Amino acid sequence: MTGRRGGRPLVPAYLSTGGVARPSRPHLERLTVLTPDGTPPPDGLPAAEQALLDLLSGGALTLVESAALLRLPVSAVRVLAADLVDRGLVRARAPIPPAERFDPDLLKRVADGLRALKHR
Repeated sequence: MTGRRGGRPLVPAYLSTGGVARPSRPHLERLTVLTPDGTPPPDGLPAAEQALLDLLSGGALTLVESAALLRLPVSAVRVLAADLVDRGLVRARAPIPPAERFDPDLLKRVADGLRALKHR
């Protein structure tokens, strides 16, 4: 999907999904982590899905990172990823929730312990 001078793709994003507007897996979020399953792709895989699989061959990426690298809207990549998950070619994992706030008392005790080791 090469772009023109203005940066717009030559092919509209909805055509990259085969005209499908909604993903079969609505739980896919922007920060969903996509990883390849390792299964070889079947012949005749649509070009956009093959491009996403090729992108994921280097390791795990979030849905939004994949969209940026493919230069497609997140909504289009969500449809592509859902189809690849349905085919068993990609795994989708929920984003890792942010860590809980550290206990300030614990941090103070760790810092005190490190200072004590330094002065030995």
